Amino acid sequence: MPFELSVEPLTLLILAAVAFVAGFIDAIAGGGGLLTTPALLTAGMPPHLVLGTNKLSSTFGSATASFAYYRRKLFHPAQWKPALFGTLVGAFIGAVVAHYLPAEWLNKMLPVVVFACGIYLLFGGTPKAPLDADAPIKKTWQFPQGFTLGFYDGVAGPGTGAFWTVSTLLLYPIDLVRASGVARSMNFVSNAAALSVFIFSGQVDWLVGLAMGSSLMVGAFFGARTAISGGSKFIRPVFITVVLALTVRLAWQHWFGQA
Repeated sequence: MPFELSVEPLTLLILAAVAFVAGFIDAIAGGGGLLTTPALLTAGMPPHLVLGTNKLSSTFGSATASFAYYRRKLFHPAQWKPALFGTLVGAFIGAVVAHYLPAEWLNKMLPVVVFACGIYLLFGGTPKAPLDADAPIKKTWQFPQGFTLGFYDGVAGPGTGAFWTVSTLLLYPIDLVRASGVARSMNFVSNAAALSVFIFSGQVDWLVGLAMGSSLMVGAFFGARTAISGGSKFIRPVFITVVLALTVRLAWQHWFGQA
């Protein structure tokens, strides 16, 4: 994608603002893609370009958040090697699959996926896990978990961070903050792997992606600090309201042909 502005300046500012909020939310509870993906679709981008541009911006945010958790010793890569490898492989394969999906399929699939994720987050509570910082992390389910969620992140992506957080709480004896650290780190791996495929296929709007990525980094920095120090309950109602509103708009546009 050439370095030329493909959207109106005001639209770019709005996308950057959405990216800041998404980065903040994603660093806390995951699911920032539930905001950025429909925002890019609403801006009128083709679906393949949306996926690639979203991966570019998401990589900035996930890198910032994962480093914050790692620096605070809330994520230890040595404990999660099978999950890291599974995520890398799954995301790469998923991005290749997404590249060959017809655009009209993606136009109809993405609103459904995003809306389903929003409904899940609305009605699905956060599982409770025993707090034990010294409990051993079993490796049995790490590769399947990483491959499955990495593949999903490569194909579509919205809600991956939230799914990582929830599944990690269910499978391992760690608390919510450490599960968030795992989610942010795995998100970075899958984002980077999928991004390489989209760059190779020329499906990235660099100016929009870099502008949103910069905003995501700032939002992720403050979001990670907030999550580590206090949790995320206050953000949930606003998050879900925005997600559902945007996805209803997209479903109306792509399924019923209304502008």
